[in-house]
Amino acid sequence: MQAKRETLEQEMQTARLIQYSLLPKELPSFPGWRLATYYHPAREVGGDLYDFLIFADGRLGLVIADVPEKAVAAALVMATTHGMLRATALVPDAPGEVLARVNNLLYVDTPERMFVTCFYALLEPGSGKMRYANAGHVPSYQRSGSEVVELRASGMPLGLMPDLHYEEGEVQISHGESILFYSKGLVEAHNPAREVFGFPRLKTLLASSPDQSSLIDDLLGKLKDFTGAGWEQEDDVTMVTVERTS
Repeated sequence: MQAKRETLEQEMQTARLIQYSLLPKELPSFPGWRLATYYHPAREVGGDLYDFLIFADGRLGLVIADVPEKAVAAALVMATTHGMLRATALVPDAPGEVLARVNNLLYVDTPERMFVTCFYALLEPGSGKMRYANAGHVPSYQRSGSEVVELRASGMPLGLMPDLHYEEGEVQISHGESILFYSKGLVEAHNPAREVFGFPRLKTLLASSPDQSSLIDDLLGKLKDFTGAGWEQEDDVTMVTVERTS
């Protein structure tokens, strides 16, 4: 029994090392923009990932993804996805086309019944225009003052079946506005009564948060208040904010 626990803990440690090795070592810097990130793995490590891709033409690729599995298997699938996304997006094509190509590659290489959700966006820092596609991931939100808009785009998770189409959306990010990317560990967190944090609560808190620059800290404080001190985190919690400063 002791040996089994030690083996499991070694697997968890290996998974954590793989995940942390995939995360960006520093944030991109663009005049007039502020980026912030947060990542906290669950005890039984899941498969969250965020990444930034800087292209020669000045555009910025933003990725947030999640493997709904645990431990080493999730970490290995996410490592594979990370490499495929970076290789496929070398030419900054339309986000939907990038996801379609990665989906076909993952379908061949991913174990049965495993899949990846992914939100991929291409931002033009000069104009503030952002195009995006969503492969079954939780929706991102655009915040402008007290107005919060869900960024909608349909698409199946990556690796489930070949030759899928990924709908694209496009938004304009004006000065003072921001985008929140996050993983399902945030909205699926629950309190002692088993009530989930949920999308409506997240949207309401986004609308009422007083300061764009401390949005992640504000959400984490509200999450802590909601779950209570004894909360055992069951899934990774990841957040990325992109703000166009005024």
